[in-house]
Amino acid sequence: MMGKWVWAGAAAILAGTALAGSAMAASDPTEPAFRATYKELIETNTSISAGSCTLAAERMAGRLKAAGFADDQITLFASAEHPKEGGLVAVLPGTSKAAKPILLLAHLDVVEAHREDWTRDPFTLIEEGGYFYGRGTLDDKAMAAVWVDTMARLKAGNVKLRRTLKLALTCGEETTGAFNGAEWLAANKRDLIDAEFALNEGGGGRTNGKGVSEGGHVVALSVQVGEKAAQDYRVETRNPGGHSSIPVKDNAIYELSDALIRLRDQDFPAELSDTTRAFFGKAGLIYPGAIGQAMQAVAKAAPGSEDFTKAVALLDNDRTFHSMLRTTCVATRLDGGHANNALPQRAGAIVNCRIFPGHSTEEVRLDLARIFADPKLTVTAVPPIRPIAKAPPLDPKVIAPIDTLAARYFPGVPVVPTMSTGATDGIFLEAVGIPTYGMPGIWANPDLNGIHGLNERLEVASLMKGRAFLYDLVQAYAR
Repeated sequence: MMGKWVWAGAAAILAGTALAGSAMAASDPTEPAFRATYKELIETNTSISAGSCTLAAERMAGRLKAAGFADDQITLFASAEHPKEGGLVAVLPGTSKAAKPILLLAHLDVVEAHREDWTRDPFTLIEEGGYFYGRGTLDDKAMAAVWVDTMARLKAGNVKLRRTLKLALTCGEETTGAFNGAEWLAANKRDLIDAEFALNEGGGGRTNGKGVSEGGHVVALSVQVGEKAAQDYRVETRNPGGHSSIPVKDNAIYELSDALIRLRDQDFPAELSDTTRAFFGKAGLIYPGAIGQAMQAVAKAAPGSEDFTKAVALLDNDRTFHSMLRTTCVATRLDGGHANNALPQRAGAIVNCRIFPGHSTEEVRLDLARIFADPKLTVTAVPPIRPIAKAPPLDPKVIAPIDTLAARYFPGVPVVPTMSTGATDGIFLEAVGIPTYGMPGIWANPDLNGIHGLNERLEVASLMKGRAFLYDLVQAYAR
C-alpha cells in the first residue's frame, strides 16, 4: 500500500547530486539467480481476486531450500478460511545466542491489475528501456526478491553472522479485511518472528524526475521511522423520512452534508514526533527559500508557540507536509436515500483517517463526534481496527549503518528520516514491540512509477543497486 512513499513532491525541488557508479562489482555471478527469483515472483499472480500468495510463498521456500535451508528452518503458514493468502518464515541461525535476531519483512500480495487496462501483461516480467514492467515490480516484490536472494546467498555462501536473520513473506497488506499474515504472525507466532528490529518497505529514494538510465539522478534517500495508523469510520444519520412532495428541512442527507462540511473546514492540531522533527530539520536544509526556513522553524520551535504556528501555516500549503503534521480525516464514500420520490430515511459516509502516532482509534472517534457537533449522528469505527501507531526510536545502531553505506553507494545524496502518512504492515510489528524501519536503497521517480496504477515499473539500475545496498546493510547489522 504505497501511500507509504511520502516524499514524492520533494524530488522536483531538491538540488540534484549525480549518482556514482555501483559499489558492487560490474560482473556479478549471483545476478542471474536473483533475476530468476524476481521474475518468478512477478509472474506468480498474487492479487486477492485471482492469485495465490500461498503459491508464491511455496516457490520462495523452494528457492531457499535449494540454497541449503533445512525443512525445520522454513515455516509455511495459511489460514483454513483463506488458503490462498499464506506466507512463510525462514530462519538463518547466527553464531550468538545472546544477540537478538533481525527480521526481514515483505508482502507478497499486489493490487489488482487487468490485462485489458495495461500496455503489457501485468503478470509477465518485461524489461524495456531500462525498466522492469509488471505488477509488483516495486510494490513490494522488489523487496521480497531482495530478501529471499539475501538469505539464499548468505546460506549458500556459508557466511557466518553473529545475529540470527529471519525472513517473513506475508499476504494481505494491500487489501483491507483480507487475511493479513503480518498481523497473524504478531498475534499468534510472536516467538517465531521475535527480533530486536525489523527491516521493511516504506523507505526508498527519489530521482529528479528521470531515471538514471535516462540521464537523471537520485536526489534523496529516505528511511521510514514510523507511520500513521489507517482507520475508517462510518458516519450515519437516520430520519423518519416521508413523501418528497412535502419536504422539510430536517433531512438526513442535509444533516450529513452539514457535518461533512464541518469536517472539511476543521484541521486536527499540528504536532511532531522525533521522526518528523528530524525530517523537517534535515530536509529544511535542502529546500530553498521560505519553505526551507519554515521547515527548520517547525523543527526548532515549541509546538503551539508563535513561531511554530506561523511555520505550520506556510507548510500547510503543501498537502504532504500538511498530512505529516497531524491526524487527517477525509470523507471518501457516500450513500443515502431509498427512493427518488421519498425523503431519505438514512444517509451515511465513510471517513478515512490517518492517525498520528500515539493516538487511539477511540480518541479520534470522539474527536470526529466533537467536530460533527450533532447528537443525531453516529460515528462508528469500521473493522478492522488498527493498533495505535508507535514510532520506533531514531536508534543510532539502525540509522548509522544506513548513513555509512549510503555515503559509499550514493555519495552526496542526503538520507532523511520520514514518517509515512500511508500504512505498512510494520504497524502490527510495532504493536507487539518489534521496532520496524522502512529501508532506503531502491529508488523511484516522483510519479511513483505506476504503483497501484497502470504499467507499474522499476528501473533496472534501481533494483540492482538497491539489492547490493541492502545485502551489505543486512550484513552490517548482523555481524
